[in-house]
Amino acid sequence: MGKIIKLEDIEAWQDARFLAKSIYKITESWKDFSLKDQMRRAAISIMANIAEGYARSGNREFVQFMFISKASASELQSHLYLSLDLSYISQENFKAVYEQLDKVQRKLSSFIKVLRNNAKNAITR
Repeated sequence: MGKIIKLEDIEAWQDARFLAKSIYKITESWKDFSLKDQMRRAAISIMANIAEGYARSGNREFVQFMFISKASASELQSHLYLSLDLSYISQENFKAVYEQLDKVQRKLSSFIKVLRNNAKNAITR
């Protein structure tokens, strides 16, 4: 993990941004507005909580927001399964988005470890 000077340097945030864009594209034509809205909100929450955590004063608070991001990712994962079960998305789209989501979750876990270890100069704010 390289040195983080600004929000955009956080790889988990970059991947969460890409994931949110994918969710918006996939759900664009859905008539089920409730599930569509829930999935979009969960995707937005992942990247928004990374941003909010970054803006906090210390690593302890940052870790707390990374866990909130992980929870939103799990929520999105559940919604993704439901959208597959209801045939709103194809198996191919499910797999592609699931892989993106898994990548974000793994990066969040790794980032939490770094923050918990209080790595020197990991973050410059």
